[in-house]
This record gives sequence, structure tokens and C-alpha cells, in this order.
Amino acid sequence: MKRIGVFICHCGINIAKTVDVEALTEEIKKYPGVAYAENYKYMCSDPGQNLVVKAIREHNLDAVVVAACSPTLHENTFRKASERGGLNRYVCEMANIREHCSWVHDDKQVATRKAAHIIKTIVEKARFNESLEPIHVNVTKRALVIGGGIAGIQAAIDVANAGIETILVEKGPSIGGHMAQLSETFPTLDCSQCILTPKMVEVAQHRNIRLLTYSEIDEISGSVGNFKAKIRRKASYVDHNLCTGCGVCYEKCPIKVDSEFEENMGKRKAIYTPFPQAVPNKPVIDAEHCTFFLKGKCKVCEIVCPVKAVKFDQKDEVIEEDIGAIIVATGFDAYEPGNLKEYGYGKIPDVVTSLQFERLLSASGPTAGDVRRPSDGAVPKRVVFIQCAGSRDKENHLEYCSKVCCMYTAKHALLYKHRVHEGEPIIFYIDVRTAGKGYEEFYNRVTDEGTTYIRGKVSKVYKDNGKIVVLGADTLAGKQVEVEADMVVLALGLVPKRGSADLVRRLKIQCDANAWLTEAHPKLRPVETNTPGIYLAGAAQGPKDIPEVVAQASGAASKAIAILNQSDITFEPTIAGVNEDLCSGCGICVGVCPYNARELDHDKMVIKVIEALCQGCGSCSSACPSGAAQQRNLIDRQIEEMVISALEGK
Repeated sequence: MKRIGVFICHCGINIAKTVDVEALTEEIKKYPGVAYAENYKYMCSDPGQNLVVKAIREHNLDAVVVAACSPTLHENTFRKASERGGLNRYVCEMANIREHCSWVHDDKQVATRKAAHIIKTIVEKARFNESLEPIHVNVTKRALVIGGGIAGIQAAIDVANAGIETILVEKGPSIGGHMAQLSETFPTLDCSQCILTPKMVEVAQHRNIRLLTYSEIDEISGSVGNFKAKIRRKASYVDHNLCTGCGVCYEKCPIKVDSEFEENMGKRKAIYTPFPQAVPNKPVIDAEHCTFFLKGKCKVCEIVCPVKAVKFDQKDEVIEEDIGAIIVATGFDAYEPGNLKEYGYGKIPDVVTSLQFERLLSASGPTAGDVRRPSDGAVPKRVVFIQCAGSRDKENHLEYCSKVCCMYTAKHALLYKHRVHEGEPIIFYIDVRTAGKGYEEFYNRVTDEGTTYIRGKVSKVYKDNGKIVVLGADTLAGKQVEVEADMVVLALGLVPKRGSADLVRRLKIQCDANAWLTEAHPKLRPVETNTPGIYLAGAAQGPKDIPEVVAQASGAASKAIAILNQSDITFEPTIAGVNEDLCSGCGICVGVCPYNARELDHDKMVIKVIEALCQGCGSCSSACPSGAAQQRNLIDRQIEEMVISALEGK
């Protein structure tokens, strides 16, 4: 019988407050197979780990059980300690008596009894654990960055500067993302294009970056170090190798449509570049609006092109690449303003979104920076800004705070005041949140320069006798207010990038209840996903401001670099193997495996496991009718003994 050591942590008072640790230790000492049991206030501390190392050596322990917090937090910590004591790391197990016990109970007697049952079940598991060896695979030294906003740009540059080949994929015609649409950035009022454009150009010119715009991910397979990506380069109908970006084609194009970059406040041609500083600064043809694709006529762009770069017969191209690590930087979109019917968006022309107002403020925007009403082109003398438009409303819209709205609304009010000196900006707000360096000072500057803040929620925006009326509450004055306005700006909340759900499924990464990408651990692994080798950057994970986005992008890049600089990497060996003597080759497990880690060996007619792909989820083990698919160190016998132990004494 194995000699098992059990080490129980007080976790300060996190566990000891509701679990009688001393009584628990005495009980566990008497359990069959437990050769040694001890408790300590902070087992994860250096002295606590040394207790484990010392006990392994002095008491000739064969396995270790640490009763403490979640294995997600400290399993690796104690497995390393076990290795220092001379044991194989996979004979160390953790019993979660904090999250699963002390944190969910008030009764000390009940909690202590439950903790004992949890520890005993893990002792049974440890009794049958085998010594395992990590799986080693070679690493493809190439990174894939998905998304060409400021997060993807920063991540790609950092990885490429480390000497690693990087592929940056952007689904639009140009990189830049939403930051390229901004006029100035808070709190310093830097010109957005002035600080973004050099980085965009650096991406295009970097020798280690391959830029694929107007492209999307079709398929991702494989695992960390050895992903395989299929990238679809959409037909732009312009040969960018020939195109010089002279612009003659879109100057002569007769078709005008609403510009997505201008948030439908301006026009573009059917052949176009999104904005003057676009990278690459070469056009694409919008087949949905091009007269040739609709009616078979025109071809003006082809006729006037001096280098014959327009190619109407161009087809989509699928590129296959081997990838070592992936950074997901798919970004965000604004909340759909059409959902805010109470604010009159879509019915009242002078009710606009925050991004639309941003384009009106921009020197490169549809009005060259002059603030004009969309309805008649007049200068608005009073603009009402409605904060939390769609945010912090769990009953009807988004339940969360979108984090940046308070600051970008303050910026809009200040810039409006700079453009229209006699103008009157009024902001309706619930709370003003200024959690950032220099943000509170910026807010004070906005109020000092003449912006009026009214604390209260707007219930309705309507037209009365040709005037826009904003009906809301002033909670500080304790009364209802009606404000006449020339324009209303909705500070929309942020939502995950529309259309990113399919990519998330292909990557097999997780989302939270609001569809934001989920990190492996909110504090200790904030840029990692639960799928090894895939990292998160920027607002794909949740609302963030630009400094936070850039910092996280560099963090994700550093994680990718750490993987890609290794000659090989190791995988956890706790995968689901195959007992060939029991396997009938039915193939049921092949169909249920979400990681494509199992395939049928047609010569032997048994299942073969691709160990580097298996994540040990156990789907195959539960589906296998013959019991041939057994997960290492979690076989049926272990589970049975754990259940028996948990039920004893109840």
C-alpha cells in the first residue's frame, strides 16, 4: 500500500474560520493509507512547501495530498514541491476544502465533516495514481495575431521584435480598428491618428510581420506549438502587387454608398480605401454595390487604372499556415443603438451615437471637424450627452459598466466646446467613473470649461414643435427635468465584436455570459485562455481603454514569445488513452472528441490517440461502451473508490 502524506492548509482564516483544522488533521491521520498528516497556516508559502519536501524524505512518502484551495490556483506549486522531495509530480493531488467547503458553509461542524470527506476521496485517488511523464512536442516558431486594431498591432510588433515570424490577420481592408476612427484620445487629447499611424506603418514595413488584410480565419486545428490555420483571403478584385495606390480608380467611380468608417455619416465609392491613412493604402471593390457585379456594366475603374491592377475575375484564396501560438485581438463593437427606441435613434436624425459624433469632431471626418447637425447642417448650440446608453441596465440592455463611456463623453463635451465656443454641452449621468491616470483631473477640466453635469437617467427623447426634448430626472435636485437640445449624443456601451462567435467556436475558447472572451484566471492568468497556446489581447476580453489595451497586448505577446522561444514544449500526460485489448474500433469516441485527438487505425482496427491534441476532457471515456478509453490517473477504479469513500459514514 502506498504511503500517502496529507498536508492541510489553514489559508489564514479562509479555511480555519469554518473548518476545525486540528480536529481534521487528527481524523485524517487515522485514515487507511495515510502515513503522515500535518497542518500549517499558509501551506503555499516557502516554509509550507518545505514542510512537504521534508516530510516526503523523512517519512518515505509515495504520494502527497494537499488540502487547501482550488488546484487551478496552486496545483503546480505543490507538484513542484513534490518533485523537489523526489516524487513524480503526478502523484501529488489537491483536495479543495476552501472553495468547495469553507467558503460555502457557516456551520463549523458540518464544514469539518465535509472537509474530511473531500480529503478522503482525494486520498483514494492518490492511492491509484501512476507516475507519468510529460509529453514533448516540437514548436513551430510562428505566431498568428487575429485582429488588426491597436491590440493586434501592438501584439504583432512585440512578437516580431523578438525575432519571431508573425502573421497578422484583419478582416477589414485596413488595420487600425476603432482607434483609427477617433479624433483625439483622453485624457491627453493626443491626435489618435498621430500616435496610431506610425505603428500601422511599422506593421506594414516590419520584416517579421506578414500582413493579411481583407482576410478571415476559416479553420484552426492542432494544439499549442503546432496549430494549423486556414486563412481565407477574400477577393478584393484589385491586384495589390500591381496597385500603386494612386487613387484614380475611386476618384472616377460613379457609385457612392454610406461609409462604414464614417459610421454612415459620410460617403465612399464602390471601390475604396476606408480612410486616408489606411494600411495598406490600396483599394478594394465592394461587390455588393459595384455596378459591374450587379448589372455587368461599367468597369470604369478597370479602364482608368494606369497599371491594370483591377481584376474582376479574382477569387478568394485559402492559405494554410503552421502556427505555434495564437493571440486573439478581435476587439469590440458599439451596442446596437436601434435597441434604444426610447431615445429616438433612427427616427430623430439629430440623435447620433458616440462614434458618429467622434467622426464629426475628426479633422478627417465628413465635416472636416466642424460640428454640424445631420438634419440641416446647422451648428448645434446645445448638445445633450446621455451616458450609460445601453449599459448598466440588466433588465433591458447590458448589465455591465462599459468602463470607457464616462471618459469619452467628457472628451466629446470638451472637444465640442472647443469647436463651438458658445455651445452648451450637458451630460446626463448615473455615476462618473474616472479610474485611470489623469482621468479625474481631465473630468475637472471638462467641468471647469463649462460642461453641465446632471445626475439622473434619461427616460425619453422626443420631438416637440421641431425641437428635440430630453426628458430625464435630476436626482440631486429631486425633480424631473426637460431639456431642449439641438443634438443628442448616445454614449453607447461596448459589446464583443459582431461575428466573432464562429471564430470562438473554431478556437475552442470560452466566453462569459455576455460573450466576452474568458481568461484562464482573472488574477493570475489574465491573458491566457484555457486552451494552451491561445492568448487574449485588448477589448475582446472586455471593455478597456487604450493604455490598458496596449499593456495587455504586450502581456499576451510576452506569453506567446515564451512559448515560441522554446525548442519543444511539454503537455500534461493526464490524457485519455486506449486499452487496445478492450477497444473494438467502433469509433464512437472519435465523434465525441472536441479536439480531434482520436482517429481509427485501420490496420489494427483500434483507436489511436494524438496525444498532443488531447486535453483530457473525458468525453471519450464517458462515451466508450467497452471501457477502453480510460483517463490517466482518473480511471474507473479510482472514481469508484472515491465515491465509496465519500459515502462512508453518511
